[in-house]
Amino acid sequence: MAVAGLARRLVDGWYEQRLPVSHWPLLPLSWTFAWLAALRRLLYRCGLLAGGRLPVPVVVVGNLTVGGSGKTPLVLWLVRNFRERGWHPGVISRGYGGAGQGIQAVTAASLSALVGDEPVLLARRGGVPVFVGRDRCAAGSALLAAHPECDVIISDDGLQHYGLQRSLELAVLDGRGAGNGRLLPAGPLREPLWRLAQVSAVIWNGIPEARTEKAARNTPRFTMRLVGDRFVALGGPTEGFCTAQSLAGRKLYAIAGIGEPNRFFRHLSTLGLKFEAHPFPDHHPYSEADLAFARDGVLLMTEKDAVKCSALALGEAWVLPVDAAIGAEPGQSGLFEMILERLDGRPSA
Repeated sequence: MAVAGLARRLVDGWYEQRLPVSHWPLLPLSWTFAWLAALRRLLYRCGLLAGGRLPVPVVVVGNLTVGGSGKTPLVLWLVRNFRERGWHPGVISRGYGGAGQGIQAVTAASLSALVGDEPVLLARRGGVPVFVGRDRCAAGSALLAAHPECDVIISDDGLQHYGLQRSLELAVLDGRGAGNGRLLPAGPLREPLWRLAQVSAVIWNGIPEARTEKAARNTPRFTMRLVGDRFVALGGPTEGFCTAQSLAGRKLYAIAGIGEPNRFFRHLSTLGLKFEAHPFPDHHPYSEADLAFARDGVLLMTEKDAVKCSALALGEAWVLPVDAAIGAEPGQSGLFEMILERLDGRPSA
C-alpha cells in the first residue's frame, strides 16, 4: 500500500504545471534518460542498430507519455476501417502486464495474466489475428507466417520501438497532454515534445493542451472522442444489455484500472449516472477482495477491466463498451483517407 501511495504521488507530480520540489532529485535521472533515448534514436538512424522490416505496411499507434491515452479504441477503429475497405489487418502488441515469454498468439479465450489485458480485448473486439511479444518485428513475422492473408499490421503501442520499421506513426494524446513537460522519471514523457513534429498524425483524445498543440502545429491533427451508452453484462452479450436509464437511482460503484481513470468516470457522468468512483492503477490484476465494497450494489467497469474480472465471482456487474469517433479540422481530409493515401489506397497484392 505504501508503494502504491508513492507511485500515485509520483504520477500526480507529473501533471502539475510546475515541477514539485519532491521531484527535483529526479532531474539528473531525467536528463540521463533523455540522453540515452537520443543516442538510441541516432544509432537506429545511422544504421548502427538494425531495424527489422515486415513485407506489409505497418501502422504504429503510440504516445509520448507513460500510461493510457486511448490507443486501444483507436486501434479498433483502424481495424474496423481497414476491414470495411477490403484489407486484412493483424495486430501486434508487447502484451504489457502479461507473464508469458516469447511470441504468443492471442485469442478471445487467452488469459490476460499471460498475454496482457489490452491484447485480449483487441482479440475479442477486433476479430483479427493478434500476436504479442517484446520484439514487435518478431511478433509481426510470426503473425504473418500464421496468417499470410494479412496485408497490413497495426502495432498497438511501439512508437519508441525503433526495431520495427513503420509506414505511418499515429501519436495519441489525452487532455493531460505532456504534463510538466519533463522526461521520465521527473515527468511522464518517453520522448521530447519535438517528436510530435515527426509523426504522421497526432490524435487528441480530449481537449488539446497548448504545449503539445504547439509542438504538433505542422503535423496533421485530429480529434477523438469515445462514444458508448449501452452496457453489457459482465458475463458476455448473451447475458443481456442495459441502458444508463435503467441503472439510474440504484447504488452504483464504478471502477477503472486504466491510464486515466477519470476519463471513464466523466463518461459515466455524461450519461447522467451517480456513482461512487474507485480508481485503480493501470493494468491492475483484480481480485474479489479488491471489489468487496460493491457487494451491496451494482458494479460498472471498462472493457479493459472486464477482461480481468470476468472470471471473478462478483455480484451484478456491467461493462461499458466504447468506440472511437474521429474528427478532422475544417478543410482537412479524414484520418483514414490520409492513411490510405500514404498506403497507396489499396490492399497490398
